[in-house]
Amino acid sequence: MSNVSKVKTIDIFCLSQNSYEKDKNLSDKQISFLTNAGFSASAGELLPLANDEGQFEAFAFGLGKQENRPALLSSILAAKLNSLKIKNTQFQLKGEIENSKMAALGFLLGSYDFDKYKNQSSSVLLKPSKQVDINEVKRLSEAAFIARDFINTAPNDLGPNGFEKEIISFANKRKMKINTIVGDDLLKENFPMVHAVGRASEQAPRLIDMVWGNEEHAKITLVGKGVTFDSGGLDIKHAAGMLIMKKDMGGAANVLGLAHAIIDAKLKIRLRVILPVVENSISGNSFRPGDVLKSRAGINVEIGNTDAEGRLILADALALADEEKPEMIIDIATLTGAARVALGTELVPLYCKDKNLAEMLYEAGENWDDPLWPMPLYQPYDRLLSSKIADVNHITQGGYAGSITAALFLQRFIKNTKSWVHLDIYGWSVEARAGRTHGGTDQAIRAVYQVLKDKYGS
Repeated sequence: MSNVSKVKTIDIFCLSQNSYEKDKNLSDKQISFLTNAGFSASAGELLPLANDEGQFEAFAFGLGKQENRPALLSSILAAKLNSLKIKNTQFQLKGEIENSKMAALGFLLGSYDFDKYKNQSSSVLLKPSKQVDINEVKRLSEAAFIARDFINTAPNDLGPNGFEKEIISFANKRKMKINTIVGDDLLKENFPMVHAVGRASEQAPRLIDMVWGNEEHAKITLVGKGVTFDSGGLDIKHAAGMLIMKKDMGGAANVLGLAHAIIDAKLKIRLRVILPVVENSISGNSFRPGDVLKSRAGINVEIGNTDAEGRLILADALALADEEKPEMIIDIATLTGAARVALGTELVPLYCKDKNLAEMLYEAGENWDDPLWPMPLYQPYDRLLSSKIADVNHITQGGYAGSITAALFLQRFIKNTKSWVHLDIYGWSVEARAGRTHGGTDQAIRAVYQVLKDKYGS
């Protein structure tokens, strides 16, 4: 949203396809101009409008058919306005918009511009209508931008050291209690798999544990995978596979965005955030395929492939979270390529044995243009993780059902918690699309936030 008062406001008339001639917001001259210009109000169509003196004064924007989602359309609008680079201006949406809140949020999401390494920024400003809950829209757009900014940051600026500094700053601004365990202290505090995965990097691995809220409220714990860069380890990725591996901390980034929304809304929960932060690098002390690692939970894990490191650090973090017996644990992780094969880059696999909770998350995702797709924790596949020398292998050998078996592996470390949710996100938009610019992106934040808000409102 905009805090700028000394800027020009330009109206954007949002018009339905083939019926804009009857729109009460338009003058007869404007309708005549649009008709002569061949404007049809098809979805995403944008045309400038002039006043009687021939000077530009507004835009006409096509909504297309009624089934088109306002968030998607308004985000397209924001992206188009961004490209025009109109300065000292804020825009106001006018017209019969079915869902003003989603339209406003979509506009802000579409206006996102990662400018950390640019000399100029081109983000557009929005003047919201009175019908919109400004604070809600603002916190959700901020949550999305927190996730996007962290994922988009270059890995040389956001290794374990840099990420920890950013997280500490995040926690301090929100008055969260924070505890960090770094390097060999991870072994002393019994986080052996976090240590093993990150020990090859020049920047030490660490586990960051933060708490906010009233201890008497429901305990909800968020866990996020924080691999700041993933080379694949000794099972090294090919060059193309490493190009976007700065996004492998996307789980932690989205958890931080979600935490922001929860805290800003002052939900009645005692929030705990656990982030294992490592770089999966290569050196003489890298963990190896065939190693057997002891976990915090006491489960001995045979390593099948060092490029499946995320579930290892999550396992130690989940075991810690579970020890407290919270009401709910939600983990978010860029975990498996198999999830992309199954559902592509836009749908997030959702694993949750609590059918009612899974349904609530699915519905919230649909309502907020933040899609999740329920997946089965199919127990017979657990046999695919068997090991001849240890309690479990952390990957399967056949490659089948890779996202499911990864979830089954993580499930072994949840013993005491009533409800556990695992979200296998991608965290990246491979192309610019409605609501999501190319690059690092938010996933599952709005869906999870809405469910928590409904259950534990402020």
